[in-house]
This record gives sequence, structure tokens and C-alpha cells, in this order.
Amino acid sequence: MNAIALLKHQHRDVEALFKQVHKAKAGGPRRGLFERIADALAVHATIEEKQFYPAVKEKATEEILLESAEEHLAIKRVLADLLQLDASDETFAAKIKVLEDEVAHHVEEEEEELFPRVERMFDDEALESLGEAMEDAQAALLQAGNPRESVLSETGRAATI
Repeated sequence: MNAIALLKHQHRDVEALFKQVHKAKAGGPRRGLFERIADALAVHATIEEKQFYPAVKEKATEEILLESAEEHLAIKRVLADLLQLDASDETFAAKIKVLEDEVAHHVEEEEEELFPRVERMFDDEALESLGEAMEDAQAALLQAGNPRESVLSETGRAATI
């Protein structure tokens, strides 16, 4: 799969999970959905930071990549708060909303600014090859289990791109 198509697909999956978590009334189902969101975001951030961003870093993308890494840090900090919070806590739903807003802002910038630049800079073959490597990394992260747990140690500073 094309790298950009893969990332957009992940964006849509997370958006759907946010819709489900808002509908969940009980703490248990809400917590389970949140953990799926946390895993999806942890995997997404990891493959972007370790593969996609370094592969597409050029003068035309550098500024937005640095901003994206900072946005990932903000998202990871909210995720870390939520991972340590019981779903029945009165602030849980509010923090989920903050997380959703952070993610939505990040997705909008990627899809409207970064991805079009990358599509102009790289040919289909390069994006396909990168996408395959990203899919392999995603599979490995999911197979290792509970990718969300890595977030707790990634809240100090933004990833180096």
C-alpha cells in the first residue's frame, strides 16, 4: 500500500473509534475502546516518526515535520494521562475529547499540507516501497502487543526527525 494511503486509512480508523468511544456509556466498554485508540495512535506515531518522517524529510517538508513531531508529543502526553486514569473518572470523557481535538488538528495538517507536498516530491514507486516497510513495522508493533505501553516513556520530548 502507498505510504500516504496507509496513513490516511489509519486516520479514518481512529476517527471511527472516537465515534464509538463517545457512544459508550459504561466505563468498561469505554476503556476498551480507548485502549484500541491508544494502540492505534501509538503504532501510527511510531511508524511516522521512525519511517515516514525521516524518509520524506527535505527542505520543503522540514518545518511541518518538526511541528508534527511536537503534535505527536502533545498527543502522547494526553494518552499517558488517560492510560493512568480509570474510565469512570469524571475527567476521562473530557480528556478523550481533548485527545480527539489534538488528533483532528494533526490529521488536518498532515492531509492538507504535508501529504500533498510529499506526493509532489516522491513518485508512486517510492511511496509504495515506503508503504510496504511501514506495513511491516505496523504488523511487528501489533504482534508485540499493547503498543500503547510505549507511550508512557515517550512524553519527555518530541521525537527527533
